[in-house]
Amino acid sequence: MTTNASVAPDIPQDVPQGFEPLFRKSPLTEPWEPLYQKKTERAVIIGLRLARPHTNGRGLIHGGLIAALADNAMGYSCGQATGWTTSFVTISLAVDFVGSANVGQWLAIESDVIKTGSTICFAQSLIKADGVTIARANGTFRVVPKKAPVT
Repeated sequence: MTTNASVAPDIPQDVPQGFEPLFRKSPLTEPWEPLYQKKTERAVIIGLRLARPHTNGRGLIHGGLIAALADNAMGYSCGQATGWTTSFVTISLAVDFVGSANVGQWLAIESDVIKTGSTICFAQSLIKADGVTIARANGTFRVVPKKAPVT
């Protein structure tokens, strides 16, 4: 399903309904823009339309892109699940590649927070290309208290 230009005029028509520009930018992901998000109560789903900068030498989606975006989506989902009261840093990340994707497909990283605690958050995600699972990831994240703004 695509967006309605009268509802979301700044979002291209090939972006699925409910996605909006990703709220957080980073130098690592800047070359992969535009990135999109869809928030749920306990998750931040990251999505993008695959293009040449997302591929390896054979023209298929690069595993490093999958790993980096899964790491982001799971970390953001830990934040969403805990009301953004703390920050998270990655302790461990594992990715199983079970398929591939091509330029033009819609990639969605759908995360699920398994358990949160005072020091650790566990999450997993399915990475899908046009709705077909091509990878799965799991991550463990350390809870880091947010620093007070410097004034």
